[in-house]
Order: sequence, then C-alpha cells, then structure tokens
Amino acid sequence: MLVHSRGAKWAVWALFLVLFLPLFALPLLVVLGASFATNWSSVLPSGFTTGHYSAATRGEALQALTTSLLTAAAASLLALTAGTWAALAAAGLKGRYRRVLDALFVLPVAVPSVVVGLAILVAFSKPPFLLNGTREIVILAHTVLVTAFAHQSVSAALARLDPAYEQAAASLGARPAHVLWRVRLPLLLPSLTAAAGLCFALSMGELSATMMLYPPDWTPLPVLIFAATDRGALFAGSALAVVLMAATLLALFAVSRVRTRASYR
Repeated sequence: MLVHSRGAKWAVWALFLVLFLPLFALPLLVVLGASFATNWSSVLPSGFTTGHYSAATRGEALQALTTSLLTAAAASLLALTAGTWAALAAAGLKGRYRRVLDALFVLPVAVPSVVVGLAILVAFSKPPFLLNGTREIVILAHTVLVTAFAHQSVSAALARLDPAYEQAAASLGARPAHVLWRVRLPLLLPSLTAAAGLCFALSMGELSATMMLYPPDWTPLPVLIFAATDRGALFAGSALAVVLMAATLLALFAVSRVRTRASYR
C-alpha cells in the first residue's frame, strides 16, 4: 500500500469498507439470503428452506448450468486462440497497423452486447453461413464478446517479455516456430491462463446477446435466471444465481491453480 501512516491506512480501509459493503457485498448477501427464504415481508427476506436449491440443481436448471459451462469453455478456448494469434501477429506490425488491429478487436466491447447479438443474427441467418437456431451461434456470439479481453491481456504480456530469451534461442539455431512453442508461449502461460479465466467468467454471465440467439435446446443459466425473476419467482431465481456464482468461482479457482503453477514454473 502506498500509504505509510498507520492512521491513514486505517482511514483508507474504512473508506474501502464503506464503499465495498453497500455497493458490492450487501447485494450479493441479499441474493444469498433470498435463495434460502420463503417470503419477503420486511426489509430482508425471511423464512428458511433449501427447496430452491433442490430445484436449482436438477432437471432444466442442471441442463442450463451444463449449457453455460460448455458454452463458456468453448468460447474461452476459441477467444484465447484467436486473441493470442492476433496479439502475436500484431507484435510484428508497425504502430499504425497495430492500432488498427487493436481497434478491431476492441470494437465488440465498445458497443452494447445486444448490438453484437443482432449483428451476428443478421449475418448468420442466410446461407451459406446459416447458424440461426443452433448452439454454434451462441458460442460464436460469446467468443466475439470476450476475444477482446484475451487479446488485450496477451498483448500486455507480450509488451513485458524480455526479448533476450528469444534472441538467445535464435542465436543457438532455434527456428521461429521452435522459439514460439518453447520460449514465448511458456513465458506467456500465466497471462494465458488469466485471460482464459476472465473470458470464462464473462461468458458465464452473458445475457443480452444470448437472449437474441439461443435456441430452445441450448438455454444458458443466465437466461433461466432472467425468466424466473421475470415471472416473479425471485427466490428460485436467487438460488439459480447463487449456483451460477458458485460454478463460476470454482472454475476460476481451478484456473488460478494452473496460473500459480505456471508462474512458479
């Protein structure tokens, strides 16, 4: 921490708690409490039941969670591949062309995600690229929306790499492909895992574009949460939201373990 005075440190922590608790922690705690509640007759939900979680971990809800996990995993892998490839390609370009490439990848997050969903719906609703009504169009939309974060993360990591490693490998006779696979990518592994975790988390929570594209047999969990709360089932929707948060946090924890080992290596 940049503050060295003990009193100033306590003041900074107090300010952090004052801002963090009502803006971030309290809403999540209310959702957690509502997931176990049976009614909401006062300021906070009351009553206690685990029945909402019984419904949230079976049948349609379990299928929706599986759909979200598969969609996020596929979109993260595709986004990481495309973003890493673009970042590596941009590293060899001149300043002007690199800025153009960066702008192209950032464009999907510079506009509302519902616009991205509409654009993909229009673009892939006619032959020869007919994807409307398929699960692939949902995965494609998620990939487009999260690739920018993978590209920016890898680009920042590339800028911090010491070129001496690559120069040493090249001086020993290693070919460019060998330098890429044995030197650059291993050095980028911590950043790659961090980018994968970020893309996964963003995909798990994506709703706007998904609402425009998902077919009936490929319904992600955020859509189910929206449908539950829209019809007034707030407690059931809260349980689904907690399940979504728990699944996302578990996946991020697994990715963080990989990142820790990669950093140590």
